Amino acid sequence: MSVHDDLTSVQRCLDDLKRSVGRLEKQLGSGGLEIRRVRTDTEHLRESVALLQESASAPGTPDTPPRPDLVTISDTPYDRTLWTDSDDEGLGARDRHAP
Repeated sequence: MSVHDDLTSVQRCLDDLKRSVGRLEKQLGSGGLEIRRVRTDTEHLRESVALLQESASAPGTPDTPPRPDLVTISDTPYDRTLWTDSDDEGLGARDRHAP
């Protein structure tokens, strides 16, 4: 399945959830803390999925994320003169041993 198909499926499930929560609200009343939390959480999920759909449908967004560019790191040692003006932080001074 593609991302679009998955998001559409999630949206349908959330629509069913909203209808079910509405039926529960009619049966239990809308004044209880628990039903208000469930209704609010359902709305937050719907908003989050809507944001995902917008970002997935943005132009240039592929179904799979692009791989980051690989950087080759040379095995040759660095020039030691680059660090002549600094101490080895956390290792102590060069001519002394750690306690």
